[in-house]
Amino acid sequence: GSKSLKNCCITWIMVCIALCVILLCQLLLRSQDQSAVIERSNNSLDMVEMSGFICGYVSCVFYLGSRFPQLYKNFQRKSTEGTSYLLFALAMMGNCTYGLSLVLKMPATKSFRALYFLHHLPWLLGSFGVLFLDVFVTLQFLLYRQRKERQSGLVALEVEPLLVSEEPA
Repeated sequence: GSKSLKNCCITWIMVCIALCVILLCQLLLRSQDQSAVIERSNNSLDMVEMSGFICGYVSCVFYLGSRFPQLYKNFQRKSTEGTSYLLFALAMMGNCTYGLSLVLKMPATKSFRALYFLHHLPWLLGSFGVLFLDVFVTLQFLLYRQRKERQSGLVALEVEPLLVSEEPA
């Protein structure tokens, strides 16, 4: 329950701090070593870029994973009560425009397009993947709202008295 959630949060914070320290050290080493820069081909990656990719994919996994607990909780309860649809709607709009901005910036030259796509893959997967999952959250809002409306109609009938006296008592 809450203890495992607390441990998960503490672990996540420690991983983030460690990644930030590693990236900061790499950036400092990179700036000090500018005089001894070795030319590299466009297809190879240096340590900072590789760290960026690793962070991108880790971010993608956590970002995609962030929707599953809400989807599962809604499914278990058969309700979206307490969940803000505006949050999901705005996130959908943000992910759609972000993903489209990456796609629209794609170079026209086919040789550069593949490299661009590969370099932006974790962010494309994250934005369009979460957009896809948010469609399921939207479907839950629609499905469970209709169920709530049907149930509220039944409840109203159950609380009405069976016998109604016509004369005031």
